[in-house]
Amino acid sequence: MRRALRKAVFAVLTLWIAAPLLPLLIWAFAGRWVYPALVPQEFSLRAWGQAAAPQQQVIAATGTSLALALTTALTATALGALAARGLVLYRPPAAGLVRLLLLAPVLVPPFALAVGVQEVFVRAGLSDHPTGVALVHLVPALPYTVLVMIGGYATYDLRMEQTARTLGASRTAVLRHVTLPALSPALLAAATLAFLVSWSEYLMTVLVGGGVVTTLPLLLFATAAGSGNQALTAVLGTLTVAPPVLLFGVGAALLRRNRAVWADPDHDPSPSFATPEIER
Repeated sequence: MRRALRKAVFAVLTLWIAAPLLPLLIWAFAGRWVYPALVPQEFSLRAWGQAAAPQQQVIAATGTSLALALTTALTATALGALAARGLVLYRPPAAGLVRLLLLAPVLVPPFALAVGVQEVFVRAGLSDHPTGVALVHLVPALPYTVLVMIGGYATYDLRMEQTARTLGASRTAVLRHVTLPALSPALLAAATLAFLVSWSEYLMTVLVGGGVVTTLPLLLFATAAGSGNQALTAVLGTLTVAPPVLLFGVGAALLRRNRAVWADPDHDPSPSFATPEIER
């Protein structure tokens, strides 16, 4: 009964997410679709050909978005993990204040935050450059990685590391064989959130990038506002929502796999420290 209920809830959530995307996907392949027809009168790949044309800058913008999102995901996850480790495991005296400062970007109105950050980046000479855009994407992404990693470290037992060190494992070995495996679900969730925040970021990109750094969301907004080409806009929208949908599917698959592993009666969750694989 509970399994059937979970499947029903999952199906409803999937439909809830996919239903608004269906018209977008249809428009991306529509050659001619006029009111009051419920479906296109003809289908075509013309809009996809237009998107692939060099003058549209779609391929270049997609590459820029991917590079920025991957850089943000790796950097924000690493910084978030370090911050969460210090806050949860070592509990500094000003932990509450530090946590508040780390979460401040999600508490401040986005436009006010973007204008303030832009002023700082202009004075630092980081505006109109991919490096500046990559750094500014960390501002909205870091609070999410910190929150996720705080949750990950809340159930983390530091004694596992201490035991491994007592048995002669090096710091690198402890990181590889103890810390990363134990925190892998939280790290994956944090990296996914940071990737999605960077991938969809518009305001910070347009203010700090100054139109020089063109990402897929910028191209989508510009095309939707000024071109009047609904099919091309739908193609750009499809490309923009593809990574979140793909990550949703991959995350669901990994979650099912993780549950299957832990449900295995032969699975031993305790780490093995005295093995030849651990470097000393």
